[in-house]
Amino acid sequence: MFVEIITIGDELLIGQVVDTNSAWMGRELNKAGFEVIRVTSVRDREEEILEVVDSAMKRADIVLMTGGLGPTKDDITKYTLCKYFGTELVFSEMVFENIKRILANRITLNPLNQAQAMVPKDCTVINNPVGTASVSWFEKDNKVLVSMPGVPQEMKYSMSHEIIPRLSARFEMKAIVHKTYMVKNYPESALAIALTEWENQLPECIKLAYLPKSGIVRLRLTGRGDNEDQLKKMVLKEGSKLYEILGENVLDENDAPLEEIVGRMLKERGLTVSTAESCTGGNIAARITSVPGSSAYFKGSVVAYSNEVKKEILHVLDETLQKYGAVSEEVVKEMVLGVINSLKTDCAVAVSGITGPDGGTLDKPVGTVWVAAAYGKTILTAKQEVDFGRELNVERATNNALLLLQRLLK
Repeated sequence: MFVEIITIGDELLIGQVVDTNSAWMGRELNKAGFEVIRVTSVRDREEEILEVVDSAMKRADIVLMTGGLGPTKDDITKYTLCKYFGTELVFSEMVFENIKRILANRITLNPLNQAQAMVPKDCTVINNPVGTASVSWFEKDNKVLVSMPGVPQEMKYSMSHEIIPRLSARFEMKAIVHKTYMVKNYPESALAIALTEWENQLPECIKLAYLPKSGIVRLRLTGRGDNEDQLKKMVLKEGSKLYEILGENVLDENDAPLEEIVGRMLKERGLTVSTAESCTGGNIAARITSVPGSSAYFKGSVVAYSNEVKKEILHVLDETLQKYGAVSEEVVKEMVLGVINSLKTDCAVAVSGITGPDGGTLDKPVGTVWVAAAYGKTILTAKQEVDFGRELNVERATNNALLLLQRLLK
């Protein structure tokens, strides 16, 4: 079954609010076997909402909308849907009682709140136990349109407890099976060439997607069919062939972030880690500690943005800084050993570079970053040189540091 998602609100289009709803909905719908074919964001304008709804209803079996159901004048979704479906608003005692319950002991009920109890007449109204805006379920020509609140927690509750269960009961779904393999040391184009023969022989029911991200490429195999168990076996069989082609460049079999993969390895081996960061400003430490349970292996970080901190805390030699400069292989080697000694950890990573937008020189332009990882007596280093902008330079340095550590641990 094909699904289109429509998110409504001027705030989405001017970047004031980031649309996280559609991404979450896409993941959950996919798990349930529904295929999202399009996501559209539209302003709070009646004619534009009508246009996008009409277009979506012609293409998809299911249209899911979020936003524009609040109590203020710019919340026009339900009025617009009444116009599209040729119906009118009527008072719902059920919704009104829910509104009173939600607002009890919080704010005094006012005319704007009461107006939220007005709902489209010719639809199934679903109460929202975590908010004041109800959900409207329309059916037309064997298709379904559902209008939900845009507040993320309200949308998620409605989707999880009401919408997906009802859609699953309403439509007969095919099985969908995903398997993601993380690959390192391959640019996307080079990986595609290496996998050409394998990709060409994939069964018709299995599709491959390339998802590159700063130093790694995720390969997602997706199988669609009637028999879920058979699909799982087919997908795993095809995925196992990647090891024959790519060997140890297959980083992991789960769609997990690098920090989780490295954290798992550290925990399994009973090792501790620390970071010494200059240009990344603590980003590596933040990524590592974003994993629940990371306190079992992460001891701490030294953000050595200045040469003074590099010398006094990490014991980088002044002569090394004078001879090679802060952005150098020699300095990151001393930084990584310094943080291991200072924080008493088994292994560590260190970075120093010029992330921009200025600060570069002819011999060390913006984008130059040195990365080091150490475990035992072994130190690995890597250099990145291309400038992708400050934010991406930091992200690439973070990923490269974690990849070096993963390589050492493996």
